[in-house]
Amino acid sequence: MRKKSKATSVDIAHLAGVSQATVSRVLSGSPLVNAETRKRVEAVVRELNYKVDRHASSLRRQRSGTLALLLFEDPTPDESHINPFFLSMLGSITRACARHGQDLLISFQQLSDDWAGDYEDSMKADGLILLGYGDYLAYQGKLQKLVEQGTRFVRWGAVLPDQPGLSIGCENIGGGHQAGSHLLSLGRKRVAFLGDASSHYPEFLDRFIGCERALDEAGLVLDRALQVDAESSEDAGHAAARELIARGLPFDAVFAASDLIALGAMRALTEHGLRVPEDVSVIGFDDIPMARFAHPPLTTIFQDTKQAGELLVDTLMRLVDGEEAQSIRLPTALVVRKSCGAQAD
Repeated sequence: MRKKSKATSVDIAHLAGVSQATVSRVLSGSPLVNAETRKRVEAVVRELNYKVDRHASSLRRQRSGTLALLLFEDPTPDESHINPFFLSMLGSITRACARHGQDLLISFQQLSDDWAGDYEDSMKADGLILLGYGDYLAYQGKLQKLVEQGTRFVRWGAVLPDQPGLSIGCENIGGGHQAGSHLLSLGRKRVAFLGDASSHYPEFLDRFIGCERALDEAGLVLDRALQVDAESSEDAGHAAARELIARGLPFDAVFAASDLIALGAMRALTEHGLRVPEDVSVIGFDDIPMARFAHPPLTTIFQDTKQAGELLVDTLMRLVDGEEAQSIRLPTALVVRKSCGAQAD
């Protein structure tokens, strides 16, 4: 008895009444196929129990079928520190890769490493997603190197004029304005900002600018003497708040450039005998899961990590497929909790 041969894309094309090229487009998820044709081809695929040979398909297209996520984090003594903001984005990225039929390679990197050169002329991945970085001005040169060697990549971060490559980010200025306006609505007038408000950290700088604009519109000033540099960690927020208190200047609100900074700052304020929110209102930025469980729960600016992860993958796949793509800014939303002295309805 002759063994039944395995179904091929030619068989699918014959039964569906389409070309083999159309079958290939359907199987690769191309948007160029209309809905009716796609349904007809997919029905035949199910009928024949056809399975895509991903390895052979990748070889034909000179692709690996893999995307690489490079996560940049400064090492900690126990090597456990990962910003929870990026952890919440990871699930969305993983699901979006599965939807596109891509494997995801996750690699932890240090900015001091030659990670850009490591991916030159490499078949490790068809494109890179970059999450997390320290000093943007130091990081910018490596992004430019990726552009020059033709690496397809997209990163999470500020959308800047003339930046190397594409980025998905949020409306940082708008989010800062929301924070400043809310503090003003509570009668706060002396707002401190914790975070590096310079071109080295453009996301933090835009958040500062947004808050500054809100105060300026009310005829007030965001005093630079109430700004203290801090990177995104609880320890940095704690140290920045201690520095702010040591300056001896009056303040009745703290806008922290990230939730981690805000959580560390609240701890320092409490240790110094300042009550949150009675003496000092506190607002963070990100809406990480632990924000709602803080004491008191943290008012913050929400960034949609689910949509961000999907857009990072979708944008990168457009580049991999040779299609036009652009940087995108996502809107933010104010999440009101008890740390600022007012609670949402």
